Amino acid sequence: MRWTGVASSAPGLVPVSGWRVDADGTAHASLRSAGTRGGSSRVTARAKAPDVAGAARVAFTLEVTVTPYPREG
Repeated sequence: MRWTGVASSAPGLVPVSGWRVDADGTAHASLRSAGTRGGSSRVTARAKAPDVAGAARVAFTLEVTVTPYPREG
């Protein structure tokens, strides 16, 4: 399997950064919660077989829910 990318359905809430594929084929990405808003996002990673032509397909999906901490004061 060859990793081709990662995306967030709500990049304003859960931005993806630092996407890279290492020489051994493992892929890495950083997810962060942007600001103090709450909400949810679907993060998808796409991959394809190295010997198959065509578009990459979703290999897995991560559901992320952001719950802000209450503020004091």
